[in-house]
Amino acid sequence: MDKLAEIMAHKRLEIEHRIRPVRDTELNRLARNHTGKTFAEALSAPKGLAVIAEIKRRSPSAGKIAELPDATEQARKYHNAEVDCLSVLTDEKFFGGSLNDLCGVTDFLSDHRRDIPCLRKDFFIHPIQIVEAAEAGAKAMLIIVRALKDDEIDRLYDAAQAAGLDALFEVHTERELDRALEFSPKIVGVNNRDLSRFVTDIGISEKIIPQMPDDVIPVSESGIFTGEDAARARACGAKAILCGEALMRQEDPAELVEEFHNV
Repeated sequence: MDKLAEIMAHKRLEIEHRIRPVRDTELNRLARNHTGKTFAEALSAPKGLAVIAEIKRRSPSAGKIAELPDATEQARKYHNAEVDCLSVLTDEKFFGGSLNDLCGVTDFLSDHRRDIPCLRKDFFIHPIQIVEAAEAGAKAMLIIVRALKDDEIDRLYDAAQAAGLDALFEVHTERELDRALEFSPKIVGVNNRDLSRFVTDIGISEKIIPQMPDDVIPVSESGIFTGEDAARARACGAKAILCGEALMRQEDPAELVEEFHNV
């Protein structure tokens, strides 16, 4: 079994006891609670490369990344670094995160009156996870195309839109991009990391992003460690990068964020 298949199998068991019917009326009510700019608007605003800064303690590829008793401390660093969006890992078993991390981060940003939209980064299977994301203050959710059937993608995307959340469609191959585009997404991220083997190559973005239509916001994800990496992503058409490990390992990520912004 490849790693993504292992993660998805565990996720299906993990959320089994939380699954219940989710109606549009509930999702629409959650949508009315949203204020400020959307995730897509935040990615479109910068003149330079937008930065989605990720909060994660560990990963299957990197192992332990950072000791982080309180996710809001990292949010404070990213807030001071003037990132455009945040991505908060809420998977516990493989990434050491939780919904409490997301709640704490969005509360912190609200208290400091900073309009920085957050992505709930997790392995979505059922609309109940979208309810949880919206209730925790997220403005976006993740759809991993490779991990889902078309009918599952359709159900998740409909639920996200009903709840007022943007969806980041994540792809790794041209075939996955073709599948994603069937749903007319606003944001498509190219994961430079093969989630079956956890091998990373920015060349994946360089191959796939130029094939995206003009009405899609292209994001290059994973393997961005230096300004040179970010410049490669921007040169192939990325409007934003998603970066976790490199920023998490910085005592003060502001300098690296500025370098990313200015490539």
